[in-house]
Amino acid sequence: MATLLEYLPLILFFAVYKLVDIYWATGVLIASSIIQLAYHYFHSGKIATRHWVFFAIALVLGGMTILFQDEHFIMWKATVIYALLSLSLLVSRYFFNKNLVETALLGLLKSVNEKEQGKNAELDISLPKSVCEQLNIMWMLLLAFISVLNLYVAYNFSLDTWVNFKVFGLMGITFGAILVTMARIYKYLPDDN
Repeated sequence: MATLLEYLPLILFFAVYKLVDIYWATGVLIASSIIQLAYHYFHSGKIATRHWVFFAIALVLGGMTILFQDEHFIMWKATVIYALLSLSLLVSRYFFNKNLVETALLGLLKSVNEKEQGKNAELDISLPKSVCEQLNIMWMLLLAFISVLNLYVAYNFSLDTWVNFKVFGLMGITFGAILVTMARIYKYLPDDN
């Protein structure tokens, strides 16, 4: 259910675009992002910073798309988000000496372990720093590449092609990167996981 909710704005954006047009789709993207925020608030009592950031970007660029009737503003949304993510990895690692990819991976593994073993289960896992560094660089470069690729597709192909790329291409690239990440850390996972 949580995974579906994460992708709900994107799914609705795609469906409404195919049924109506980009401006209605953008309005639905903003509205479904509000619903997503409300769900997170009522479900867990808080809203993660990333949800606020994604919503703010959707609201500003989506609002400009609707106000000025210019789809180029919404086309910039993915570029801004992926560029900010890439920049976050860069700044946190080289200015604050914190590897966000390592933090996210260990948090995810801990969460999976708690669901399988119970709340008080200890997670006996450590990832080599060199592997975490490689993965941080991989994700930083990949996110920067995606931000540029989104603009390339937006300005060199039709609106239909860009929407399909945004929904299926970006999701495919991200899924592929997740598979590479999992393959890279697999041998460091405990045998029972």
